Amino acid sequence: MAGSPAWLLLLALGLCEYGHGGQKHKMTVKFRDSSITHPRLGQRLELVCLTTDDDSGVFWVRLDKDGTLHFIVFISSLLRTTFAGNKGTSERFEATKTGRFYHLVVKSFMPQDEGNYFCLMNSNQMLYFSPGQPAFFPAAPTTPAPTTQRGITEKDPCLKTPNPETIKEEELNVFCDIFIWVPLAGACLLLIIALAVTIMLCQRKAYPGTPCRY
Repeated sequence: MAGSPAWLLLLALGLCEYGHGGQKHKMTVKFRDSSITHPRLGQRLELVCLTTDDDSGVFWVRLDKDGTLHFIVFISSLLRTTFAGNKGTSERFEATKTGRFYHLVVKSFMPQDEGNYFCLMNSNQMLYFSPGQPAFFPAAPTTPAPTTQRGITEKDPCLKTPNPETIKEEELNVFCDIFIWVPLAGACLLLIIALAVTIMLCQRKAYPGTPCRY
Protein backbone atom coordinates (compact mmCIF):
# COMPACT_ATOMS: atom_id res chain seq x y z
CA MET A 1 0.00 0.00 0.00
CA ALA A 2 2.92 2.33 0.75
CA GLY A 3 3.79 4.50 -2.21
CA SER A 4 0.93 3.23 -4.41
CA PRO A 5 -0.57 5.57 -7.06
CA ALA A 6 -3.90 5.45 -5.27
CA TRP A 7 -2.39 6.82 -2.07
CA LEU A 8 -0.49 9.48 -3.97
CA LEU A 9 -3.74 10.52 -5.61
CA LEU A 10 -5.42 10.68 -2.22
CA LEU A 11 -2.56 12.78 -0.92
CA ALA A 12 -2.83 15.20 -3.82
CA LEU A 13 -6.59 15.47 -3.43
CA GLY A 14 -6.26 15.93 0.30
CA LEU A 15 -3.67 18.66 -0.06
CA CYS A 16 -5.87 20.44 -2.57
CA GLU A 17 -8.78 20.19 -0.17
CA TYR A 18 -6.61 21.46 2.68
CA GLY A 19 -5.49 24.37 0.56
CA HIS A 20 -8.86 25.31 -0.92
CA GLY A 21 -11.55 23.54 1.03
CA GLY A 22 -12.02 26.03 3.80
CA GLN A 23 -11.83 25.25 7.49
CA LYS A 24 -14.80 22.91 8.02
CA HIS A 25 -12.56 20.27 9.58
CA LYS A 26 -9.40 21.90 10.88
CA MET A 27 -6.71 19.42 11.91
CA THR A 28 -3.36 19.90 13.59
CA VAL A 29 -0.51 17.51 14.39
CA LYS A 30 2.23 17.99 16.96
CA PHE A 31 4.49 16.10 19.33
CA ARG A 32 2.75 15.41 22.62
CA ASP A 33 5.91 16.56 24.43
CA SER A 34 6.28 20.16 23.26
CA SER A 35 9.94 20.24 24.33
CA ILE A 36 10.89 17.78 21.57
CA THR A 37 12.32 19.29 18.40
CA HIS A 38 14.08 16.18 17.07
CA PRO A 39 13.49 12.57 18.10
CA ARG A 40 16.34 10.46 19.44
CA LEU A 41 17.31 7.03 18.26
CA GLY A 42 15.22 4.40 20.06
CA GLN A 43 13.00 7.02 21.71
CA ARG A 44 9.32 6.39 22.35
CA LEU A 45 7.73 9.20 20.32
CA GLU A 46 4.08 10.21 20.60
CA LEU A 47 2.24 12.43 18.13
CA VAL A 48 -1.20 13.93 18.67
CA CYS A 49 -3.77 14.88 16.03
CA LEU A 50 -6.49 17.34 17.07
CA THR A 51 -9.64 17.49 14.94
CA THR A 52 -12.85 19.48 15.00
CA ASP A 53 -14.86 16.31 14.36
CA ASP A 54 -14.50 13.14 16.42
CA ASP A 55 -17.13 11.11 14.52
CA SER A 56 -15.31 10.31 11.27
CA GLY A 57 -12.12 8.62 12.40
CA VAL A 58 -8.58 9.55 11.41
CA PHE A 59 -5.87 8.07 9.19
CA TRP A 60 -2.19 8.42 10.14
CA VAL A 61 0.25 8.51 7.22
CA ARG A 62 3.95 9.31 6.82
CA LEU A 63 5.68 10.96 3.88
CA ASP A 64 9.31 9.79 3.76
CA LYS A 65 12.39 11.58 2.40
CA ASP A 66 11.86 10.10 -1.06
CA GLY A 67 8.31 11.43 -1.31
CA THR A 68 6.67 8.03 -0.76
CA LEU A 69 3.46 7.94 1.26
CA HIS A 70 3.14 5.22 3.92
CA PHE A 71 -0.15 4.25 5.52
CA ILE A 72 0.26 3.61 9.25
CA VAL A 73 -3.15 3.18 10.89
CA PHE A 74 -6.81 4.12 10.77
CA ILE A 75 -8.43 4.98 14.10
CA SER A 76 -12.22 4.86 13.99
CA SER A 77 -14.50 7.00 16.12
CA LEU A 78 -15.30 3.78 18.05
CA LEU A 79 -11.62 3.36 19.03
CA ARG A 80 -11.04 0.51 16.60
CA THR A 81 -7.57 0.49 15.02
CA THR A 82 -6.59 -0.95 11.65
CA PHE A 83 -2.87 -1.02 10.87
CA ALA A 84 -1.09 -1.73 7.61
CA GLY A 85 -1.85 -5.22 6.38
CA ASN A 86 -5.38 -5.02 7.83
CA LYS A 87 -4.03 -5.90 11.27
CA GLY A 88 -5.53 -4.86 14.57
CA THR A 89 -2.14 -4.35 16.27
CA SER A 90 1.39 -3.42 15.28
CA GLU A 91 4.83 -4.25 16.63
CA ARG A 92 6.13 -0.76 15.89
CA PHE A 93 3.14 1.52 16.56
CA GLU A 94 0.34 2.18 19.02
CA ALA A 95 -2.80 4.18 18.29
CA THR A 96 -5.50 5.49 20.66
CA LYS A 97 -8.26 8.10 20.80
CA THR A 98 -9.40 10.38 23.61
CA GLY A 99 -12.21 12.75 22.65
CA ARG A 100 -11.04 14.76 19.63
CA PHE A 101 -7.40 13.74 20.16
CA TYR A 102 -6.02 10.90 18.06
CA HIS A 103 -2.68 9.58 19.31
CA LEU A 104 0.04 7.77 17.38
CA VAL A 105 3.01 6.29 19.23
CA VAL A 106 6.22 5.15 17.56
CA LYS A 107 7.45 2.61 20.09
CA SER A 108 11.14 2.92 19.18
CA PHE A 109 12.02 5.64 16.70
CA MET A 110 14.40 4.35 14.03
CA PRO A 111 15.85 5.80 10.81
CA GLN A 112 13.06 4.19 8.76
CA ASP A 113 10.53 6.20 10.82
CA GLU A 114 11.87 9.60 9.72
CA GLY A 115 9.52 11.74 7.66
CA ASN A 116 6.59 14.13 7.81
CA TYR A 117 3.57 12.80 9.71
CA PHE A 118 0.01 13.71 8.69
CA CYS A 119 -3.41 12.83 9.94
CA LEU A 120 -6.28 12.94 7.48
CA MET A 121 -10.04 12.58 7.67
CA ASN A 122 -12.65 11.42 5.18
CA SER A 123 -15.87 13.34 5.76
CA ASN A 124 -18.78 13.41 3.29
CA GLN A 125 -16.52 12.04 0.53
CA MET A 126 -14.00 14.83 1.12
CA LEU A 127 -10.44 14.40 2.38
CA TYR A 128 -9.03 16.80 4.95
CA PHE A 129 -5.31 16.85 5.70
CA SER A 130 -3.44 18.30 8.65
CA PRO A 131 -0.18 20.18 8.15
CA GLY A 132 2.80 17.84 8.38
CA GLN A 133 4.81 17.34 11.53
CA PRO A 134 8.49 16.75 10.66
CA ALA A 135 10.21 13.99 12.63
CA PHE A 136 13.87 13.75 11.70
CA PHE A 137 17.08 13.10 13.58
CA PRO A 138 19.28 16.17 14.16
CA ALA A 139 21.67 16.92 11.34
CA ALA A 140 25.18 15.69 12.00
CA PRO A 141 27.48 18.54 13.01
CA THR A 142 30.16 19.44 10.50
CA THR A 143 33.76 19.35 11.75
CA PRO A 144 35.81 22.37 10.60
CA ALA A 145 39.13 21.69 8.92
CA PRO A 146 42.06 21.99 11.33
CA THR A 147 43.95 25.25 11.05
CA THR A 148 47.66 25.65 11.74
CA GLN A 149 48.45 28.40 14.19
CA ARG A 150 51.98 29.77 14.13
CA GLY A 151 53.76 29.23 17.40
CA ILE A 152 51.33 26.49 18.52
CA THR A 153 51.22 23.68 15.98
CA GLU A 154 54.52 24.39 14.18
CA LYS A 155 57.94 25.09 15.53
CA ASP A 156 59.08 28.69 15.33
CA PRO A 157 62.72 29.15 16.39
CA CYS A 158 62.19 32.89 16.76
CA LEU A 159 59.70 32.32 19.56
CA LYS A 160 61.75 29.79 21.53
CA THR A 161 62.57 30.61 25.14
CA PRO A 162 66.30 30.19 25.85
CA ASN A 163 67.07 27.16 27.97
CA PRO A 164 69.46 27.96 30.89
CA GLU A 165 71.03 24.51 30.59
CA THR A 166 71.69 25.07 26.88
CA ILE A 167 73.31 28.46 27.55
CA LYS A 168 75.54 26.94 30.23
CA GLU A 169 76.57 24.11 27.94
CA GLU A 170 77.44 26.53 25.12
CA GLU A 171 79.58 28.66 27.47
CA LEU A 172 81.43 25.54 28.63
CA ASN A 173 82.09 24.51 25.02
CA VAL A 174 83.56 27.94 24.25
CA PHE A 175 85.85 27.73 27.30
CA CYS A 176 86.99 24.24 26.29
CA ASP A 177 87.74 25.46 22.77
CA ILE A 178 89.89 28.29 24.13
CA PHE A 179 91.68 25.97 26.54
CA ILE A 180 92.54 23.45 23.84
CA TRP A 181 93.13 25.48 20.69
CA VAL A 182 95.20 28.40 22.09
CA PRO A 183 98.02 26.17 23.46
CA LEU A 184 97.86 24.07 20.34
CA ALA A 185 98.25 27.13 18.12
CA GLY A 186 101.21 28.32 20.26
CA ALA A 187 102.90 24.94 19.98
CA CYS A 188 102.47 24.98 16.22
CA LEU A 189 104.02 28.46 16.07
CA LEU A 190 107.03 27.38 18.14
CA LEU A 191 107.45 24.33 15.93
CA ILE A 192 107.50 26.51 12.81
CA ILE A 193 110.12 28.86 14.37
CA ALA A 194 112.30 25.93 15.41
CA LEU A 195 112.03 24.47 11.94
CA ALA A 196 113.07 27.78 10.39
CA VAL A 197 116.10 28.09 12.72
CA THR A 198 117.16 24.54 11.91
CA ILE A 199 116.99 25.21 8.18
CA MET A 200 119.15 28.33 8.58
CA LEU A 201 121.79 26.47 10.63
CA CYS A 202 121.90 23.70 8.10
CA GLN A 203 122.47 26.21 5.29
CA ARG A 204 125.37 27.90 7.18
CA LYS A 205 127.06 24.57 7.76
CA ALA A 206 126.72 23.74 4.09
CA TYR A 207 128.17 27.14 3.01
CA PRO A 208 130.53 28.30 5.82
CA GLY A 209 131.83 31.35 4.01
CA THR A 210 128.40 32.79 3.43
CA PRO A 211 127.79 35.74 5.73
CA CYS A 212 124.54 35.98 7.51
CA ARG A 213 122.19 38.62 6.34
CA TYR A 214 119.76 40.42 8.57
